[in-house]
Amino acid sequence: MKAAAASAASLEPSPTAPSRLTETQDFGPNPGNLRMFTYAPPELDALPALVVVLHGCTQSAAGYDYGSGWSVLAERYGFVVLFPEQQDANNPKRCFNWFQPGDIERDRGEAASIRQMVERAIRDHGVDRDRIYATGLSAGGAMTATMLATYPEVFAGGAIIAGLPYRCATSVSEAFECMFQGQTRPAQEWGDLVRRASPHRGPWPKVSVWHGSADATVKPLNAGEIIKQWTNVHGLSRAPSRNETVDGYPRRVWTNDAGEDVVEEYVITGMAHGTPLATGDGENNYGVAGPFLLEAGISSSYHVAQFWGLTGRGVSKKPASTTSRTIPTEKTLPSTPASQERRKQAPTSIPDVGAVIAKALKAAGLMH
Repeated sequence: MKAAAASAASLEPSPTAPSRLTETQDFGPNPGNLRMFTYAPPELDALPALVVVLHGCTQSAAGYDYGSGWSVLAERYGFVVLFPEQQDANNPKRCFNWFQPGDIERDRGEAASIRQMVERAIRDHGVDRDRIYATGLSAGGAMTATMLATYPEVFAGGAIIAGLPYRCATSVSEAFECMFQGQTRPAQEWGDLVRRASPHRGPWPKVSVWHGSADATVKPLNAGEIIKQWTNVHGLSRAPSRNETVDGYPRRVWTNDAGEDVVEEYVITGMAHGTPLATGDGENNYGVAGPFLLEAGISSSYHVAQFWGLTGRGVSKKPASTTSRTIPTEKTLPSTPASQERRKQAPTSIPDVGAVIAKALKAAGLMH
């Protein structure tokens, strides 16, 4: 297996280059006080898909897009990307508040704001309502789990990267437990948390789970609990339908009665906390390595898009390598106002446990 290592490359924005993302300041009611950014490439499918991308702590929408390569994928395959962005006023480390009940319930807080953004993107770009997906890293991964649970009728699929099960935590102390110890529950109990999050009773989003085996910030145990949660929701056996190796890493797949792959798990051997990348000029390489964006020889963004069926046809050849692009600027803009009516990052060993815990809690926005 390949051992993945973090690049020391900086993701500090250039003071001169504009972001390829566009901000929408008035997208509807915004109880979570988030900002909305999108990228719609010049050539779109007639009914394009939409991918909602949720950054991790200390990151920005533009920075995570640059590192993960999602807008480059969107340009190649003709879909729209939506990037909700956290504000310092909500969380000083810019983490999505995945452990706050007021932000992880249907029609409340940050979850409701993201839902509003999805509806605005549908209207603005003629999005296919049957092809809406969500992905995120760390706190953004946990918020992805929230969106899949609270609005399962909206999302056809999701990808949770170095994240946590839905409603693993509803307080700071529980968040501490989930991140550093992991919380083990019966599959039925995990599944019930999703089923109680909305009136929806199926069909359910397909789910992709990615985690580094050496993650010291969010314990890898969490990946297994996410699998338990979503295989239970789908009514699947705990045992995978098949095991295989992709780009040198183990992949487990669960298939439903119709023969469709609906749950998958990638364990990235030796990787710490972050999003796995395959950078460079390869045909299916995307992104730029940096903090929490880790060169691993496998592009999670590409494989997730493939799992969702977004790579079957392209509107153009792959754009020029992202390594030649200039990092986007982060502009300081007013907070997004609410208006109109509602429409529908770590070492592979732990020499000092206390220091590691404190550092990771700060990164997760749970302490100052």
